Order: sequence, then C-alpha cells, then structure tokens
Amino acid sequence: MLSRDQSRTLCLLIFESTLIFLCGIIAVYIRFGSEARDVLVSGGMLKILLMIAVAQASFFLFDLYELSELRRRGAIYIRTLQALGLTSMLLAAIFYAFPQMMLGRGVFLISLLLMLSTMILWRLFVMWLLGHPKLAERVLIIGTSKSAVNIAREALERPEHGYHIVGFVGDDPALVGQSLINPTVVGLMSDLQDLVSRHHITRVVLAINERRGRMPLGSLIEMKLRDGLAIEEANSFYERLTGKISIETLRPSWLIFSGPSRRKVMYNQIRRLLDVMLSIVGLVLSFPLMVLAVIAIKLDSPGPILYRQRRVGQRNQVFTIMKFRSMRVDAETEGPKWAEKDDPRITRIGKIIRKLRIDELPQFINILRGEMTFVGPRPERPEFVELLQQQIPYYSQRHLVKPGLTGWAQIRYPYCASVEDAVQKLQYDLYYIKNQSLMLDMITLFETTRIVIFGRGAR
Repeated sequence: MLSRDQSRTLCLLIFESTLIFLCGIIAVYIRFGSEARDVLVSGGMLKILLMIAVAQASFFLFDLYELSELRRRGAIYIRTLQALGLTSMLLAAIFYAFPQMMLGRGVFLISLLLMLSTMILWRLFVMWLLGHPKLAERVLIIGTSKSAVNIAREALERPEHGYHIVGFVGDDPALVGQSLINPTVVGLMSDLQDLVSRHHITRVVLAINERRGRMPLGSLIEMKLRDGLAIEEANSFYERLTGKISIETLRPSWLIFSGPSRRKVMYNQIRRLLDVMLSIVGLVLSFPLMVLAVIAIKLDSPGPILYRQRRVGQRNQVFTIMKFRSMRVDAETEGPKWAEKDDPRITRIGKIIRKLRIDELPQFINILRGEMTFVGPRPERPEFVELLQQQIPYYSQRHLVKPGLTGWAQIRYPYCASVEDAVQKLQYDLYYIKNQSLMLDMITLFETTRIVIFGRGAR
C-alpha cells in the first residue's frame, strides 16, 4: 500500500504525463493543422510517449518529484529549465540516431515552449496547494512531551506534506494557552471531543509516553467510530513524515510487530537472485572503468590498488570489504578514524573516484559472495561498532539484515563523521529494516543513481 506522500507523487506523475501529452498533441495541431490527425494515427502517439518518458526521467533527475526540495519559486524555475534542457539534448540525440522518431520539423520546439510555460505554472500551483493551511489536514497532538514537540517541529518544517498542526492537548491546566513551539496547548484531554469539533480536526496523533489512566480512550473510540476521525500513534506519524524511526521513543514491540513476515522468505530469495545477476552484469559493464581506475591509482600515489578492510555484516559476522584505494597508505597510522567530507587523507584520484562512487565497484565481488547486498545499511568497522553499540540504543539491530552497497540512510543523510551522525543514520536504517521491500529497494537504487550522476549526496 502506498503512503500518503507516495500517492501524492504518483498522482503528480500521472497528471504531469497527461500535461506533457497534451502539449505534444497541441504542438502537432499547431504545426500540421488539418493533417494533424493523420500524423498522430501514423505513429505520432508513440513518438509523444517517447517525449513523455524522456521528460519525466529528466524531472526525476532534477528532484522535481522531491517535494521537500521545492519550497522556493526560484528552485522551481531553475530546475524546470534544467530538466527541459536535458530533455531537449536527450531527444536531439535520439532524433539524430533515429530520424524516423521525429514528429516533424518544428513540432519539438513548439512542444518544448508549451511544456516550459505549462510546467512552471502547474508547479507553482502545486506548491501553493500543498502548502496552503486551509487545504491541509488539521492535526491535533495529544501530549506535551519532548517527543510531541519534536513531531510538531518536523511537520512545520515540511509544509508540502499537507499537515497543519493546530495545537497540543495536555492534562496540566497551567500549560493551556502556552506555546511549546509555534502551536500552543489548546486544551485539556477532558475536553477532547469539544476541541476536535471546534478546531475541525481530521487527525489525532497520540504522543503520550505513559498512557495508563491518562489517555481518553472512550472519547477517542467514539470519535473514530462515529465521525471517522483518523487516530495515529506518534511513532507511525513520525516515521511516515520523516522516512526514519525515532530511537528516542522506539519500543521493541514496534519492530517485532511491524507488518507481515510471511513474504520475507520469498523476498530474500528474489533479492539474492537479483544480487547474483546484477553483480555479474555490473562486473562486466564496469570492467573498462575499473581498468582505468587501476591505472590512475597506480600513477597517482604509491601503495596497493585495492583497499581491504574488516567490516561487520549480518548477524555480527565480520567480513573483508574491498574498495579501490582512495586514501594515502599512511591514512590510519594513528588508528581508526571517521571519514570526513573533505578528508585531507584522500588522494587526488581518490577525490574523483569517491565522488563518482567508482571506489565501491569491487564490492560487486562481496555481493556475489553473499556477504553484502545492493541495498541495506552500510557495513561499519568493528572498532566503531563496539563504540556505537555502547552509546546508541538499538544500534545492533542494523545487523539483522545484510549490509548494502547503498542504503536508505545514504540517500537521506550526508557523511557520517560522529556519534551524532551515526544516530541519525541509524534512524533511517531502522526505517529500511522495518519497511524492507523490493519497491523500497528500487527507490533507493534510483535515488543512488541520481546522486552518482550529479555527484552529490553522501554514502
């Protein structure tokens, strides 16, 4: 089942595909007039579908479906121009290689101009629509704890998700009317039904740590059954909103009872089959690139070409990971050290191969051996694992699954250079472990591909 945000993105994708299709149709009618119908019937529709596919791929590459990235008009203008510029170059290359795919002289230029104006206006309207408080889902948070405030803060930082935090409900009369962050404490739990009716609430989020004797169960059950009020656990709401799991409020039962496990065996079998097939294909296709990397590393600095390092894998099994060496040979003479974003230990060639992720290519062998998979938590060094397990709750849970070449944490959070960063990445890793699926794996791989193409993001 698709989440709220995934459903919005899918609707946006479908509607924009329709708009691009209409731009193509109108361009054909402008160019050919009365002959347009014959052009469309004789292969024109197929050529417009090609244009849609190329345009949508370009929109994806320039983050135009990452709604959280598009909060400013300037970003919409620039990225739409960039995406349509890439679309024009890709289609020009296709038309050069396959002239029969052209709709006709001038049609593509007219389509491009129509798409430019239509997409910018449509995107501005979508951003206004998603961020408008009157059209947002009105949310009441039951609780006044730190976790309740944190949920409100996350929602306020993401107006494009369509949630308007009306306020908090507590059990301390002294807090009523006080501002905990931006919304205030609007009332007491004893007045919950009146508050829901008065503020036109459509969703209630339960953020009470100790619920025994405090939570107004009778009122909640009545409003859910009578009025269809949406009632949600704080952890569930936070997870859906942020794409991570908060370890501050996490309970063991949250992972134990998190969804069906009957399909898990089949999922693992399919993923292992895909791992073997894709790693073999990856080794074959990347072989010329790896040869160039070998030569460049050898000419750039003295030392071995491959870098072997002990990492902790599934069930705490230690294995040897392989990478192309990107640092000086004396990089760790003083012991293990966190890698930094602009690490001075990285060689000149190392900067290039790390930015393009070429240094990770030998890990296809680790995947082929079954020590790793394509998507999963990145494997950490035993020295760091021992330290982090002592300081971070639930850190050992990331070893329940195979480590990955890339992961949900890698596409959502930058370099891990401290214990605080490790906490943030763990929250994304736990989200992945809890929600593992082929769809989530595909999303992660697509996002990783985009990061590699544009040379941004962390690993």
